[in-house]
Amino acid sequence: MTHDVDVIVAGGGPVGLAAAIEARLAGLAVAVVEPRSAGIDKACGEGLMPGALPRLARLGVDPEGMPLRGVRYVSGDRRAEHRFASGEGRGVRRTVLHAALAERAASAGVEFVSGRVDAITQDGAGVTAGGLRAGWLLGCDGLHSAVRREIGVELQTPRRGRRFGLRQHFRVAPWTDLIEVHWSPGVEAYVTPVAPDTVGIALLGRQGIDFAAELAAIPALAHLLESEPASSLRGAGALRQRASRRRVGRVLLVGDASGYVDAITGEGLRLGFAQAEAAVATITGGGDYERAWRGITRDFRALTSGLVAAASSPARGAIVPLAQGLPRVYGAVVERLAR
Repeated sequence: MTHDVDVIVAGGGPVGLAAAIEARLAGLAVAVVEPRSAGIDKACGEGLMPGALPRLARLGVDPEGMPLRGVRYVSGDRRAEHRFASGEGRGVRRTVLHAALAERAASAGVEFVSGRVDAITQDGAGVTAGGLRAGWLLGCDGLHSAVRREIGVELQTPRRGRRFGLRQHFRVAPWTDLIEVHWSPGVEAYVTPVAPDTVGIALLGRQGIDFAAELAAIPALAHLLESEPASSLRGAGALRQRASRRRVGRVLLVGDASGYVDAITGEGLRLGFAQAEAAVATITGGGDYERAWRGITRDFRALTSGLVAAASSPARGAIVPLAQGLPRVYGAVVERLAR
């Protein structure tokens, strides 16, 4: 059967576009299937860790944003701060990042198809999905991946302890070049500078959290409610998603579709870009994608899962004091995740 393209990418968010560019750099014909129009946004912290920027650079993408030089945890008058030794990160509006990746993908010759991948058939020679026939399918369709469900690898996650995210931007000059994480009894509030006159605030917490009330309860951030909103309030979740494996035949899961633990430092995109590179390498050169995926995500899964577990337990209030009292350990964890 004739193939329309070599690779179908399901999902046109940042990781899907990165995967499409990777495939084009490898000489493959690629079609991205995505139902939404340009400028795709998402409720997230918007901090690119130092390890993400070189990966974007090798794709030919250099989005505008604000320098990020470390991570600071804050709880009342306690704080733990670590400045990156591994390089500089960048705070970038998700819409700006998406636009830069979409422009690069178009210039690289990626085909864009408006539609959804919600039915998949495959055989030994290829995959049919989204009205196209290809040799491979990369499922990059996010937290609530239809591809993950379709290939039968989605695992149920316990309802207890599920966490959700809310994000809004405010028109105020950034007061720091760090990612600030403010810990209150109910949420973590991420402050990310994304422009000279704009900061993004992302809250992680239980389902149904009241954004304004939670922000008002954090004295260091309450003043933002008096600032002009620079975006509408957006939500995402449940954030924890699991898959039993990342490859079924000629279908590979990449990014949040492959499984996700809600990050407390902002390394999700770095991992997604690395997975995209590994997926394309599997397509062009063979190899064990599942093994590569586990290697890429090992530190993230171990460190972040442990931190999320602590954040959901009676030990939550001890996290910032412990980080403050053990600065070398805290710094080592941040550096490990930032790479």
